[in-house]
Amino acid sequence: MARRHTPDQVIAKVRQGQKMLNDGHPMIEVIKELQITEATWYRWINQYGSEKNAEASKRTKELEKENARLKKLLADQMLANDILTEVAKGKF
Repeated sequence: MARRHTPDQVIAKVRQGQKMLNDGHPMIEVIKELQITEATWYRWINQYGSEKNAEASKRTKELEKENARLKKLLADQMLANDILTEVAKGKF
């Protein structure tokens, strides 16, 4: 299942929703405007509600991407080393 919103989009929607709530709009109007469910709203508030949580979540996602990139580089390098070892042994 693909994600529908990036962390930046979620943070923007949470800010928009909080502004609407502060302006006196009812919750049902806010979630309709944002096109999300109430459960999604509360999950987003728990994850991204404060600036500290939003930055931490964003940083975590960035680190996960970097980690995946580095793992791929390491796997490619190990494969290249294995091939060179086999060639040096004369098996190719």
